[in-house]
Amino acid sequence: MYLNAGDTAWMLVATALVFFMMPGLALFYGGLVGEKNVIATMAQSFIAIGIVSVLWIVVGYSLAFGPDHSGVIGGFQNAMLRGVGTKPTSFAPHIPPLLFMAFQMMFAVITPALIAGAFAERMRFRGYLLFIGLWSLVVYCPFAHWVWGGGFLGASGLHAVDFAGGSVVHELAGASALAAVLYIGPRRRLDRPHNVPLVLLGAGILWFGWFGFNAGSAGGAGNVAVSALVNTQIGACAGMLAWMAIEWNSRGKPSGVGIATGAVAGLAAITPASGYVPTWAALVIGGGAGLICYGAVQLKGHLHYDDALDVVGVHMVGGFIGVILTGVFASLAVNALGASGGVVQFGRQAVLAVAGLAWPFIMTLVILWITDKTVGLRVSSDEEATGLDLGEHAEVAYEWPWDTLQPERSRAPIPETPTKRASR
Repeated sequence: MYLNAGDTAWMLVATALVFFMMPGLALFYGGLVGEKNVIATMAQSFIAIGIVSVLWIVVGYSLAFGPDHSGVIGGFQNAMLRGVGTKPTSFAPHIPPLLFMAFQMMFAVITPALIAGAFAERMRFRGYLLFIGLWSLVVYCPFAHWVWGGGFLGASGLHAVDFAGGSVVHELAGASALAAVLYIGPRRRLDRPHNVPLVLLGAGILWFGWFGFNAGSAGGAGNVAVSALVNTQIGACAGMLAWMAIEWNSRGKPSGVGIATGAVAGLAAITPASGYVPTWAALVIGGGAGLICYGAVQLKGHLHYDDALDVVGVHMVGGFIGVILTGVFASLAVNALGASGGVVQFGRQAVLAVAGLAWPFIMTLVILWITDKTVGLRVSSDEEATGLDLGEHAEVAYEWPWDTLQPERSRAPIPETPTKRASR
């Protein structure tokens, strides 16, 4: 094991790219909600950076990647990053372990932030803070250890593979989102996306950052990173085109929101397979995800659950598809440290995919119950009608055009604050 300057440079860039996905997610989600909930929705993405990063440094990294205890958890040996420095380890053989920690921290940050799209426009901010803190430690850290940290699902146990987080990120977030919307209940009023340009801009930033998300998971600047980057592009394009085609056929017109969502579905599905499969397989995985995730989103009306921003249909279903199909298309010719697709590997991937649904769903219900009984989860009906921007943050995203240009929209009076302008 030795430090490699090229690998280190690439991983520094990849870490920054994954971080850049957070403002991308904020824009993507912010554009999808109504104009009364833009700040509240975007703030949920931003505050996750602070809360989860601190928890990750204090104890989260140690639980996920610390010395293994019976294949279940990492323990507290690396709490407060004790012993995490520049000497290479098995997790980071060619880069400083501190950099590996930072890269993995970005995954820990974005995963709970993804869940927020499902219960948008109805959760108290203080409830959200407690929820994501508990969720990160109780749900994310153990599962990340099971798959990537030497636990019983990964290379040291079941030998299931997940290159960059189809189960650890997308399935966990999607299954938890389903539990959250079932527990909290539907919105009292449904708002259409208020700013599609923000949605497209956010999706573009997510796509850009996803190159670091997937190619960075190679741990260095080699052939596997190149394959992961190319597969990421192809999977996203295939998902976008497939979603657009089926929406065009069913609705008569393709939507900007649909085009952006299809790309994200393709990205979610190719994530676990990106460093293991040949490029032609990325086309199949991404295209399949675009079609199946579109169908999954349409089902929510029939199943009567209010997933505001389609986290379940895109991330849970997309991640599940990618994890399963990795067992079909994985090739040792692409990644000698990966797996060879076939019946045996398909079975391993199926176990991982089911675990990625069951564990977060059950534990999220427990965490939601604890949060609800302590600080409360749902805003009042009056606050929901007024909007969470005012109700939870005493701010408005758009102060002038909505009152003058669209008087038919009812808006609550804006409270006077020291920072409010004297006139409009």
